[in-house]
Amino acid sequence: MAATPKGPQKVRIDYNIDKPTYDDFVRMCSKKGYVPTVVVERLMKKYVEQSGQL
Repeated sequence: MAATPKGPQKVRIDYNIDKPTYDDFVRMCSKKGYVPTVVVERLMKKYVEQSGQL
């Protein structure tokens, strides 16, 4: 019996940034109507699609 390949797995990324930078990012996202996690996920997807180039 052949094994089926696993689907993509999610990974939690922990990172440290200063509070004012984080607050500015969240404020900018909320003004534009975006969710911060979605913005980060889309940037990571773009990074992967372009082989490590932003």
